[in-house]
Amino acid sequence: MRIRSLRDSDFDDWLRMSAALFPGHTPAELARGQREFLARTDAGVFIATRDDDSICGFVEVASRPYADGCDTSPVGFIEAWYVDPDMRRAGVGRALLAAAEDWARARGYSEMASDALLDNTVSHRAHEGAGYIEVERAVRYRKPL
Repeated sequence: MRIRSLRDSDFDDWLRMSAALFPGHTPAELARGQREFLARTDAGVFIATRDDDSICGFVEVASRPYADGCDTSPVGFIEAWYVDPDMRRAGVGRALLAAAEDWARARGYSEMASDALLDNTVSHRAHEGAGYIEVERAVRYRKPL
């Protein structure tokens, strides 16, 4: 396994994995969001590859002015994190998080934050296994006007 920065040629695999992570969105919506993410100057994408160089995971990291439970500002934030099922529990996720954390440290940040849906217990365990500490739980509401 190897971790590296996203290359232009990785876009379709990144889209494939994003579709698996966010099944409620169309590929067109996800691709548009990915292009917007790539245009940011305060964000990065790291890719994990298998021994045969096929892509098996990604992490999107960005800067946020604040994050719940953090004491400093700005902070690094894990915007999205995915590993193909056949490569889970093999250290790929942790290696991706380490790359994101290195990205944040290089920018002088002293805290990293992330989130997961309340029912995503697999993500909860993965975060905790990588040293992340749960700081709160929330249910968010909206009302169209």
